[in-house]
Formats: sequence, structure tokens, C-alpha cells
Amino acid sequence: MLRHGFHVNSGVSYFISTSQAVIMYDRLFTTFRCSCLIFILLLHWTCTSCQRSDGALTVVNSPEDDSGLHSDNESEAGVQDEEEEDFEVVQPTDQWQTLKPGQAVPPGSHVRLNLQTGQREVRLGEEQLKYWTQQHSKSDDNQPFVNPDELKKAMKKIKEDLNINKEQQVLPSTLHMFVANFILNSCSNVCFIIQESASSRFRPLEELKKDMAQLDLLVETDVQILRRLLDQLNSTRSTDERVNILHELEYMVHQVDNAQTLCSMGGLVFILDGLNSTDSRLQESSAFVLGSALASNPTVQVKAVESGALQTLLTVLATTEHFSVQKKVLFAVAALLRNFPFAQEQFLSRGGLQVMSEVFRGDGNGSLRTRIVTLLHDLITEKELISKTSQDSVLDPSQEDRLRQYSRVSLDEELVEKNWCSLVPQLLESSEHDSREKALRALLVMTSMCLGEYRSDRSLLTSLVHLKAHYEDMVSKEQTLGEDTGYFGEIVELVDNLNIKIR
Repeated sequence: MLRHGFHVNSGVSYFISTSQAVIMYDRLFTTFRCSCLIFILLLHWTCTSCQRSDGALTVVNSPEDDSGLHSDNESEAGVQDEEEEDFEVVQPTDQWQTLKPGQAVPPGSHVRLNLQTGQREVRLGEEQLKYWTQQHSKSDDNQPFVNPDELKKAMKKIKEDLNINKEQQVLPSTLHMFVANFILNSCSNVCFIIQESASSRFRPLEELKKDMAQLDLLVETDVQILRRLLDQLNSTRSTDERVNILHELEYMVHQVDNAQTLCSMGGLVFILDGLNSTDSRLQESSAFVLGSALASNPTVQVKAVESGALQTLLTVLATTEHFSVQKKVLFAVAALLRNFPFAQEQFLSRGGLQVMSEVFRGDGNGSLRTRIVTLLHDLITEKELISKTSQDSVLDPSQEDRLRQYSRVSLDEELVEKNWCSLVPQLLESSEHDSREKALRALLVMTSMCLGEYRSDRSLLTSLVHLKAHYEDMVSKEQTLGEDTGYFGEIVELVDNLNIKIR
């Protein structure tokens, strides 16, 4: 897996945007097309002039010739009018415009018949509208790249020059030179526009090469990144730098293979050193990295137990007074114990429940209490599911071995001995719905081991009565408002199930 660390300045653009490129090349194509059209028309008139003057080097004035000349002028005037009408080009925008008779539209335009007014209307086509922006419309001021009026004037001037040259018996080569100069000037303008656009919109090639060389140096694999971070963590003594490095490691170890690679590189040693530090920020960040690496990762769980991580976590949990550290350490302990019966056995033998009971009693805001009770509920449920599976089906050797491991975990006896049957009901006093729900679920799975204490606990029975009345009232109010009553209705169901089991 590759981790691409590209750093590109936000103000730098390597390539011209699609809309700018389309508009620029559309203008260039329009200029070239108009130039070719003029060239073809001029060649046509040149050939006509040559045919008329072939073998006639003098002009003979006669009434017939005058009339013929007059008729020719009228004919040319008619052609001129028609051509002027041909060049009556409407430049559409993003708004509908009325299309008058005799007007032409560019290719790709959208033309419709307005049934209310009976007139044809035109605007830009769908593809053209994609690249029509407010900036372009303002900068161009809705003016076409080739002005039709100027084009008509130029055509009229060319025809006048042709008539004058015909009367003065100018050779066709002069007109050829004029056409050639016009085409050369048009091509020069096009080349200048292309060169100016390229120089203003693209960066120099050498500068791009330097940037690409720098980008290539920043490409690292995850293994290389982990090695670099561990080297930095080992070499630096700055607390701020070590905390930042631990945050990057926490992001990396969310991937299972990265967490295993971290362990194989000896990263657990550095993390445990951070847990043993006297700085609360290092303790918090190290516990966070360890918990993320342990989550659903059996390989890392085994290596953590072998390296003594469980004892270190319990020591920090019992000695620290910082709430943020306690929260992250509980997260790491829970990640280490889940689905790992050997670690659960070590946890009980090292006094883990006693340490957690002290944290439970000292928690003022109830957040840590909820986390502890949730962990106890998960551990009890996990063991019950394994036992139930062994009774319902035939086990393979690996499942039998797992069942034997769970049988050595004396969780029920330890909970009763450490007085958790009276501690868990205290969480019902919380004002948070989530905390009450977690307490009710834990009380239900602990009923088999704590039934006698539940029946003799007056405060617990009173709390259940109040909770039932309170949440039934909330369910009734939500039904009146037409809202969903699923969550509060579920809490009422938990209270009812607990009452049934206690009775």
C-alpha cells in the first residue's frame, strides 16, 4: 500500500481549465473559418474577373455595354445583399433571443419556436452552456470574437476595390497578392493569440520538472512511514513532537496489517514507555494508540499481553487522576479483553475488577461508569454465547479449546465478590438515558448471580418503579405528538423484563 504525501500549493494551477480551453479554441476556430470563407469568395471573384477580361484589354463604351454593365452591377448588388444577409450572424447567449427572418446562428445553437409569440428564439446549446460562466460573459461583454458588422464592411470594401480594379484594367495578380496578404495576416494573428494564451496560462517546463521531482520524493509505503515515525519517536525528547507522532501512529494502526507491522518493529516498547511517562498527554496519546492497535486484532492482543501491557494499563488506571487518561486507558483495556479469554483470566487474577470498582466509585460525571458497566455487560454476554454455542452444536477442536479457556474465566464469582451487584444499580441514578439503558442491560445479564441482592435492594426496586412510570409517560407524550416511541418503549421493556426476573 502506498501513502501519497503530495503537497501542492493551492494557488498553483498546472493545467488550463476545461472551460477556458474550450472557449479559447472555439474562438480560434471561428477566426480560421471566417478567413477560409473570405479566401474562397475572393478566389471565386478573381476567376470571374479573369473570365470577363480574357482577351479584352480595352473598354468599349456603348449603350448595350452600358446596359449590360448596369445589369451586372445590379446583379452584383443583389449578390452583395444576399451575402450580407448570409453574414447576419446572431451570437447567442445563455438567454433566449428573438431570431429575425434572414438571420443565421452558429452551429450547436439551440433554436425553438415560441408558441405564445409565434417567433423563433435562439440561445446557446447544451454543450456550450456547460462552459458558459458569469466571468466569461462579463469579460467578453457578450461580444463575438469576429464582429459581423465589421466583416460585412470588409466584404463591401473588397467588392468596391474589385470594381475599381476592373475599370482600371488591373491584372488579377494584384488581387492574388491582396488575398495572400490577408490570409497571412490572419494566420499571424491566430499564431499570436495561441502563443500569448500559452505563455499566460501555462507554467515553464523546468519549473514543472522541479515540482514533480519534489513530489516523487514524498511517496512512501506504510511500512516506511511507520519506520520513520518510530525513529522520530525514539530520537526526540520534545513532548509536543512525541504527542504529534503518536497521533499519526494512531491514524496508521487502524489498519490491521499496520498494527501488526508496528508490533514487529518493536513499537509496543515505545508505546509502553509513553504509558509509564509522568506526562498526562503522553499517557493519553499512548493509550489511544494501543487501544486502536488492539481493536479486533488477535495478533496484537497476544503480543500486548506477552509484553506486559495489561499490567501497565491497570497500574496507570489505578494511579492517574486525569479523566482524559482514564478514559483512553479504559478504551485500551476493553480492546485487549474482548474476545480474548486468556487476557480476561489475567485481568481477574491481577485485580482488574478491584481497580475498576475504585474508578467507578470515584467517577463524578458518570461517563466512566457507563464505560465500565458496558464492558462488564459485553464480557458476561460473550461468555454466555460461547457456552450456549457449545450446547447447541458439535464443536471442532479449536472451539473446544476456546470453550476450555472461557471455563477458566471466573467472572461471575469475581463480580459478586467485588460487590458489583450493588455498584451497577447506582448507574440508574444518572440523568442520561444512555447510561440508564446500559445499566438495565447489565442488570439483566447479572440477574443469575445477583438475584438475592436485587430482591433485598429497596433502592433498586424503588428506582425501577420510578423509571417505569417516567418512561411510560414519555412514550405517551410521543404517541400524542405522533413521534417514534421505539427508544423509550425499549427502555420500558427492559424495566419490565428486569421486574419479571426479580419477582
